[in-house]
Amino acid sequence: MNLQKVSMVRSRGQLTIPDQIRKAAKWLSTDSVVSVSMVKQDEVILKPHKPKYDWEKIWKGIRKSRAVKGRGAMSAAEFLEKDRQSH
Repeated sequence: MNLQKVSMVRSRGQLTIPDQIRKAAKWLSTDSVVSVSMVKQDEVILKPHKPKYDWEKIWKGIRKSRAVKGRGAMSAAEFLEKDRQSH
């Protein structure tokens, strides 16, 4: 798909992305975080920002590990606390 529209950069560097392009790019919505890259002197590319870390997945793993009971019938968090206090 090749959509091309004209827009103006405002004094504070703000750029309004034309409605037709926003509707075609489903990832563009209010408060979207975008990655802005200057490919050539006369070419700028906008892409959806992909965070380096999937915090949802990380926290899910943390919650899962905290819920696991070990041999001593205590959670991993309780084990770590007890272990740290013993040193």
